[in-house]
Amino acid sequence: MSFFDRFRRKPRVASTAELRAYFNQAASDEEHYPSTIDPRIFHVKLVMEHLGDLSGKLVADVGCGKGRFARVIQERYPSARICAIDIAEAMLAHVPPGIDRTAAAMTELPLSSGSCDGAYATESLEHAVDIPKAVEELCRIVKPGGRIAIIDKDVKAWGRLETPAWERWFGRGELEKLLARHCTAVSSRPISYWEEIEPDGLFLAWLAVK
Repeated sequence: MSFFDRFRRKPRVASTAELRAYFNQAASDEEHYPSTIDPRIFHVKLVMEHLGDLSGKLVADVGCGKGRFARVIQERYPSARICAIDIAEAMLAHVPPGIDRTAAAMTELPLSSGSCDGAYATESLEHAVDIPKAVEELCRIVKPGGRIAIIDKDVKAWGRLETPAWERWFGRGELEKLLARHCTAVSSRPISYWEEIEPDGLFLAWLAVK
């Protein structure tokens, strides 16, 4: 695939029902959709660092899958209230006790406006049926001064992985502009799985303050 083909590609739009069915089935695939994550991985460290001390606070894990990031937050901040949201009930079945679980689409988050101290979406925005609406919802549920983190794949690396037909990857500026509609501060950067390893161009992180 050429450089220009990556940017010309238009993903097929999937319905919410199609996505739910896909991820309910994918929940049985522990290799590609694991229940846990090593807390030393930089993706985890960056999200935790950006969100700050979550003791006694409410944080939303949007598109949580099996709740692997939520598990780390629960272990580090036992008094935090974590709302794990995913479209697939079978994914949510793996989320550990003590974490609130809710089945919903990223475009219709079942939380009140300004109710969360922080929110994050890790490799989940790429599956949303409406990207601007999903970003709007992610920002809506966070209170002023609250923090938002998104980790997803760089469109410049499109073609390196096999993906569903609907999946979207992003440019830094694309999500920066969407976040800037709702947030006072937005930044982005390339990241890798391990802090000491130079980013290889696959992952980007967007960090914002409402």
